[in-house]
Amino acid sequence: MLILQTVNELKEWVRDTKKAGKTIGLVPTMGFLHEGHLSLVKKAKAENDKVVMSIFVNPAQFGPNEDFDRYPRDLKRDQELADVAGTDVIFAPSVEEMYPRESQIQLSAGAQADVLCGAKRPGHFDGVLKVVTKLFHLVEADLAYFGQKDAQQLAIIESLVADYNFPMAIRRGETVREDDGLAKSSRNVYLSDAERNEAPHLRKALEMGKELVLQGQDPIEPMTVYLTENTSGIIDYIELLDYPTLTTTIQQDAILALAVKFEKARLIDNIIFNQKGN
Repeated sequence: MLILQTVNELKEWVRDTKKAGKTIGLVPTMGFLHEGHLSLVKKAKAENDKVVMSIFVNPAQFGPNEDFDRYPRDLKRDQELADVAGTDVIFAPSVEEMYPRESQIQLSAGAQADVLCGAKRPGHFDGVLKVVTKLFHLVEADLAYFGQKDAQQLAIIESLVADYNFPMAIRRGETVREDDGLAKSSRNVYLSDAERNEAPHLRKALEMGKELVLQGQDPIEPMTVYLTENTSGIIDYIELLDYPTLTTTIQQDAILALAVKFEKARLIDNIIFNQKGN
């Protein structure tokens, strides 16, 4: 496995790989890898000749009071896990390498960023679009892989690729969970023991809400009561929207999503389903 840290090294590798007629799958990450990331590598490995994983904690998507400085980082551990999973190249640039000058052109995520996490994190998804656009151009991937746990991010990136005719496709990866149902997340390490015991109730609340939706009922208030009674976290939002448009008029698929703030971690989760419950 190669470890590349500069844009020029990456572009040279991409040029040689494309010249050899090989396809490339891209798995963008911010590191501190868990089974969710590795499941995307496995999927990418099955569908491409070569797999590139980016490991970059992107400052552009963190607000002034968010956890950029304390976001967990362990590049040595990440390299070992990525290697075992079958990654061919890790691209791990510095902030200065990715953003050598202040950007003159700004990207805006639009209306899809005005709900769910985006409503409370202005500019967050603009920062996501900034980094993935650079990665898509640098890696020249045939396919890029994103997990459904970050469903709003996934929807916005799919819109970016479709609206601006990127010569690639996005592959969705199912949310990977702990045995008790908690969605795998790099931020789970910030939970206290008591909060970790409470956290599986997020998934249970979503499952309850889904059943209420399929019965034609509004799930928001019952889910709010359930989470209030079973966790010490503060509910940031619970929303039911169309997916992937993220509008309030549900056409085919729906997303039921929530965010709960614990003392040192904000957890998100969601369920995407159709009218038949699939």
